Amino acid sequence: MPNRLKLLLTRRCAAAVLVLLSLGLGSLHADWDFAQISRRAKALYGPLGEGRQRIDAWQRLLATQKPLDEAEQLRVVNQFFNHQLRYMEDVDLWHEVDYWATPIEALFKGAGDCEDYAIAKYFSLRHLGVPAQKLRITYVKALRQNRAHMVLTYYATPTAMPLVLDSLMDPILPANQRQDLLPVYAFNGEGLWLTGAGGNKKVGDTKRLSRWQDVLKKMNAEGFPAGPDN
Repeated sequence: MPNRLKLLLTRRCAAAVLVLLSLGLGSLHADWDFAQISRRAKALYGPLGEGRQRIDAWQRLLATQKPLDEAEQLRVVNQFFNHQLRYMEDVDLWHEVDYWATPIEALFKGAGDCEDYAIAKYFSLRHLGVPAQKLRITYVKALRQNRAHMVLTYYATPTAMPLVLDSLMDPILPANQRQDLLPVYAFNGEGLWLTGAGGNKKVGDTKRLSRWQDVLKKMNAEGFPAGPDN
């Protein structure tokens, strides 16, 4: 093969590899189009009012916190939603017994219950680059309140003691310091876990969680990319 042809093919292959790499990286780290998201939210939910300020604040947080280490991202995201949202029961807010809101819905209302806090924190940290395998939305029993509750848990390593991001408090504590919480099951975009054996027993995928699938569909309708957890 002539040297000139070899050089041409090499250059074309290199160019093709760069295109594929850029597409792959873009799909992982592409910024969300908040202009489109806000337009769709207004069409879906009506005038955003003060919700627009909360959504804009969320956009600024996501734009500025990527350079931070994961510990600081956890702190900032946990505190942001704990302070931006007020707690309200689903029956009072959505007139349903159990409603899982998207982050946009929660910020639009300025309120939510425990799973809405956990879901919003999960998607925020995923977008900031925290891997899915480090994050799980965990269903627990809050022993002091004697009621079901949801928190977000963070595993620095697969076998590490998880940290608990809780709507009930700003401090992020290891799970062994939260004796008031009894874990039941956990899930993320990759699967569903029972919390026995250190929370590492995977028992299925999230297709079994219809409300989680509904959240993903609603986020897609709001203008987030299909599969915003990818």
